[in-house]
Amino acid sequence: MNTYKNKNFPYERALYAEDGAVLSGCSFSGEEDGESALKECRNITAENCTFDLRYPFWHIKGAHITGSEMSENCRAAIWYGSDVTVTASRLHGIKALRECEHVRLFDCDIISPEFGWKSSDIAVGSCKLTGEYPFLLARGIKADKLCLTGKYSFQYIEDSEFDSCDFDTKDAFWHAKNVTVRNSVIKGEYFSWYSENLTLINCRISGTQPLCYCKGLRLINCELEGADFAFEYSQVEADITGHVISVKNPLSGHITADSIGEIILEDSIYDCNCKIETR
Repeated sequence: MNTYKNKNFPYERALYAEDGAVLSGCSFSGEEDGESALKECRNITAENCTFDLRYPFWHIKGAHITGSEMSENCRAAIWYGSDVTVTASRLHGIKALRECEHVRLFDCDIISPEFGWKSSDIAVGSCKLTGEYPFLLARGIKADKLCLTGKYSFQYIEDSEFDSCDFDTKDAFWHAKNVTVRNSVIKGEYFSWYSENLTLINCRISGTQPLCYCKGLRLINCELEGADFAFEYSQVEADITGHVISVKNPLSGHITADSIGEIILEDSIYDCNCKIETR
């Protein structure tokens, strides 16, 4: 095991294939443009380090990164890795996480377009994330207290759970499959079209034309704010608190709300047999 303290590593593959190394207060920067500093490493601990060069953690197995910063220059920081934990750190480079498995992210500040693509078994706790297309094609996400600002979030994800989260995103959960969201706030447009087996419990959802073309959709004690033309061609079981502006041609199931401004059952190209009730 090697220990490195307060050292700078500017060269390419500076610590290639290290096993069991501990880095404290180290930096990875310099005009040498030393990419892939920790490629193919095993069992790495990085504490209070600064990463300012590209591709530092590729094909890594076993890493604990804490109190560290990955700058805007640190592109594609963690790819093809497994058993990676990142705590109290800033990840500010594009494509910071991709095609990884068994990842833990706690108390992190993340600004990263295309974050988390094609990754699996991801635990997220008390993180703030800003990015376009976060978690595309990811599987097995378990997020608690995630604050997300995005555009096209969680597309094609599967087998995931979210609790006490705040999502502000243009649209989210398109084509998502086997997903549960609890106690969360979701702001956006065209929320969760084409999803399958999406369950929403105690959520507040706002935005136009939500939840269309869904299969196996369930809403339990949820609010829909600003929801017009909701549930078009969806198979849905919904218990909604408050008012819904309009419901349009739900395919099947049962919708109950306190009040619905307009129920639109016309111009459907399918046979729609959903039961719709107000309290």
